[in-house]
Amino acid sequence: EIIKKHSNFISFPIYVEGEKINTIPALWKEPKFNITQQQYNEFYKFLTYDPEEPLTTIHISVDVPVQFSSILFIPKRSTAIFDTYSFDYGLDLYVNRVLIQRKNKDLIPQYLGFLRGVVDSEDLPLNISREVIQESVLIKKIKNIITKQVLNHLSKMAKEDKEKYNIFWREHGKIFKLGYTDQENKDRFVELLRFNSSIHKSSEELTSLDEYISRMKEGQKEIYFISGGSREEIEKSPHIELLKEKGLEVLYLYEPIDEFILQFLMKYKDYTFKPAEHVKLKDLEGIKTDKRSEEQRLTEEDKKDLDKLIAKIKEILKDKVQDVKISERLVQSPACLVNPSGVMSSQMQKIIQLIHKDTSIPKLILEINPNHSIIKNLIKMVKTDSNTALFNTIVEHLYHLCLIQIGYLADTNSLIEHGFKIIEKATEV
Repeated sequence: EIIKKHSNFISFPIYVEGEKINTIPALWKEPKFNITQQQYNEFYKFLTYDPEEPLTTIHISVDVPVQFSSILFIPKRSTAIFDTYSFDYGLDLYVNRVLIQRKNKDLIPQYLGFLRGVVDSEDLPLNISREVIQESVLIKKIKNIITKQVLNHLSKMAKEDKEKYNIFWREHGKIFKLGYTDQENKDRFVELLRFNSSIHKSSEELTSLDEYISRMKEGQKEIYFISGGSREEIEKSPHIELLKEKGLEVLYLYEPIDEFILQFLMKYKDYTFKPAEHVKLKDLEGIKTDKRSEEQRLTEEDKKDLDKLIAKIKEILKDKVQDVKISERLVQSPACLVNPSGVMSSQMQKIIQLIHKDTSIPKLILEINPNHSIIKNLIKMVKTDSNTALFNTIVEHLYHLCLIQIGYLADTNSLIEHGFKIIEKATEV
């Protein structure tokens, strides 16, 4: 067992009680053009015990600045358990065909943890210790070369075989996204990011940032995005109503790390990333967009009562909201809650609160759509000053519904109570 573990690939025959033990050739030492894909597949299965063939194979042979050979595989399936980030990763480190360490984490960054394979260097001593491996300059050089080679290979795959790259992204994209802090390879990493988008018909379709830029409207200088749990949830979000009506594409982010990545990167090429909920009508003035549909506008008399309505809503909600404003983004929805920071989206704020175990509901800005029938009806109720109790209940209920839209609602009993009261009044009518 010791011989098979450490010396299975030694070029000299090793016998134990007359039986040759080391029968597997060190494939990484062979010239690439002498190796068939079938041999690569068999070696992968021997190495990983995976019954499937690898998605792709990367064979590296380098002489300078450090001499090493390597065969790397990207599996067809992710090995992550329960869709969590795996910390059980690394490549097998060999020195002159002798195994030094299984799953050495110092040979690849964590965001390439989906890789399986071997690295063999003749520049390292056979008696190298684990502590020396971690501090070795040679190991760091090998890591840098492997990282660049893998990113180059993925870039080539993305250009030449989009279907295969999409398989890679769906299986390993969650781990790969952890590379957003790799400043040395930032440009290549960002090119490899993929997102679902408002132009797609399903959540399975993907687009790159370069493809998004190629479809941008004339005068557009920002890349718009929105976070949510699913495509269905995002499609119903009031925060993208204005952008959709203007025919502007929006990236859909389904995982918490996605928004962290875009906020960390800040911009790509000459274009900044901007949360959809912070886009205002004046931001779109220089963009050649589709025509906005004509809607029934408020009468002059209604406009005079709008300030009264806003003041009344503020009086009812008190310190639950930071402010109440007329919305420029809403087209179909009556109201929504927006983060006043102008930088962080309400979804990102919620994630940060979860990290810090903060269960409080933040003070957000309530935006109302003066063209929506609900808001128009509230204006009429303010004008006639009728049924104050019902008016207050409706405002509270509207606020709670907006909270649900962005994933907050601590007081479900109040929501239910308000709902019953409104149903009671509606059934009386």
